[in-house]
Amino acid sequence: MRVIGMMSGTSFDGIDAAAADLRFDGDRIVLRLLGGVSTPYPDELRARIAAALPPAATTIEEVCRLDAGIGQAFAEAAADANAQLCAGRADLVVAHGQTVFHWVDGSTVRGTLQIGQPAWIAERTGCAVVADLRSRDVAAGGQGAPLVSMVDVLWLRGRPGAPVALNLGGIANVTVAPPGADPIAFDTGPANALLDLAVSDRTGGRLTCDVDGAMAARGRVDAALLGRLLDEPYYARRAPKTTGKELFHRGYLHAALAGRPPVADDDLAATLTALTARTVGDAVRGVGGTEVIAAGGGTRNPTLMRMLAGELPGVPVRTSDDLGLPALWKEAYAFALLGFCTVHDVPATVASCTGARHPSVLGAVLPGRAGLPWRQRPEQLPRVLELVS
Repeated sequence: MRVIGMMSGTSFDGIDAAAADLRFDGDRIVLRLLGGVSTPYPDELRARIAAALPPAATTIEEVCRLDAGIGQAFAEAAADANAQLCAGRADLVVAHGQTVFHWVDGSTVRGTLQIGQPAWIAERTGCAVVADLRSRDVAAGGQGAPLVSMVDVLWLRGRPGAPVALNLGGIANVTVAPPGADPIAFDTGPANALLDLAVSDRTGGRLTCDVDGAMAARGRVDAALLGRLLDEPYYARRAPKTTGKELFHRGYLHAALAGRPPVADDDLAATLTALTARTVGDAVRGVGGTEVIAAGGGTRNPTLMRMLAGELPGVPVRTSDDLGLPALWKEAYAFALLGFCTVHDVPATVASCTGARHPSVLGAVLPGRAGLPWRQRPEQLPRVLELVS
């Protein structure tokens, strides 16, 4: 089955789409990579998303307009990916949408909202669509994240030691499958979220991220500010746990800087980069990780990757590219796999990773022009993910 997975993360800079040919082979899911493309959000749409995110106030009218606008942007990106990567013959599109709120009450997730109306995708492409993939896990008592943990557990099964899969998006998350124990997954804290906000503020919007880690490389870590940031109670909470820009937003950053001597632009970038490296390093040490396999946009920041390696002496830090899965497309491929499981009636969550009462078949399905691409559940549930080129 040719499946397009689509993802827009907490950095909301655009839409990643990756196409895969997926099939079952006994207890394996075989994923053939067909490539990926990225589509930036139009500037006006990105600005409206930013203006609506908490702690800002918004209206139901604006949520409706954003739901349609993001859905249309996903629809065009899906059509382009289908044409470029699948020769127009995709069977299924799996659309994560854009997270606009993740409702965390203490250690419990009460709800999660991803918008981007999938009907626009089905209408534009003619493909069946799987969407709203997080809500079922939340309803089952889970965190609704990190959903990529199912892919990580399948993919890394059998590697020696306790490999840690790391995603560096707006928020960082890890999955570890220690030998002889249940897998664990959780958000470690901000990856690029605070750094992107600081760079945008300090450059007046000229830059939206620390390109190539250049600012952080020039700066020096402010130890006192780093200590203040590390006092955040979230870091001490036990897994499973998830977070987002509901906590790590612009107001949070400004509060951390309030009442302190001014911090130079490059020093602030260095300190926020060190915060990500330290909190990820603490998480990896806490789960006894023996190697780190990183993916996501943060892997393109050499300063962050260098700081992370410095936090973990003796623990190899590599990217998923080294194992055959492109780091920039990993989440999109992961959602392709999750939707493939949905239409085959296969549970696609790991309860010990999300904290749910049980694994769940994820998402809501919209039929395409040819109806639903239903297949019977395979005789064996998958235990391994095999990548082929």
